[in-house]
Amino acid sequence: MRETVSLDTNKNLKDFFVKSDLIPAIVQDEENGEVLMLAYMNEESLQKTLESGYTWFYSRSRQALWNKGATSGHLQKVCSIDYDCDDDTLLVKVIQTGAACHTGNRTCFYRRLI
Repeated sequence: MRETVSLDTNKNLKDFFVKSDLIPAIVQDEENGEVLMLAYMNEESLQKTLESGYTWFYSRSRQALWNKGATSGHLQKVCSIDYDCDDDTLLVKVIQTGAACHTGNRTCFYRRLI
């Protein structure tokens, strides 16, 4: 049985970045539950996500913020953001426009190991 999710509107964003400047953000399709991608957020990208209603991440390779879909048009409209029991991982549920993966695939998880 799934527990009820409680809304924490008073959560201090700094709490998420005590252990690290970057935390993983798992992005999931709101409609069907499909895991679309995993990216990283810093405090600034999380704040921009909350303010804009669209996903912002921190690119470890470019060392810069990026707004998912700003160039491609494959935007992610945020429906909800849950966080785990350790305050160090986010689950971002979105309405995905187009492909989530930079390869053009709907999800970044399009290959199977076993």
